[in-house]
Amino acid sequence: MRSVVQRVQSASVTVEGKTISEIGPGLLVLLGVGKGDTGTDLDWMVKKVSQLRIFEDEAGKMNRSVLETTKQLIAVSQFTLYGDARKGNRPSFIDAMEPVEAKRMYDEFCERLRALGLTVGTGVFGADMKVALVNDGPVTIVLDSRS
Repeated sequence: MRSVVQRVQSASVTVEGKTISEIGPGLLVLLGVGKGDTGTDLDWMVKKVSQLRIFEDEAGKMNRSVLETTKQLIAVSQFTLYGDARKGNRPSFIDAMEPVEAKRMYDEFCERLRALGLTVGTGVFGADMKVALVNDGPVTIVLDSRS
């Protein structure tokens, strides 16, 4: 499982001209599910995203998690995180999980974060989405449950 985690001042997801998720300060998480990902990968990603200390404390050091600060994020399914462009110029997505199972794991990721007390906005799985953000810092972290 892979994710790109961005600390944002604000973020939103729009589908067909309608804003479906919007937050102020928090996290924007682009989540990719790969072939072979299991519950262990899901457990790791939920824990890592929720406990990642990338928000500043009183001393200005990145020492607080989203759980300790804004408690809000938007999670967007992003199969293209498994794009492989090593050969040629057109990426291959054969390492991405099949859509039905990927959606199940994406939904479970969001539900587990909600169970921790976070407000979780979402995208629409498989839709053409417009994702807007104001990156704070900028702070952008790439996570991979297998490395």
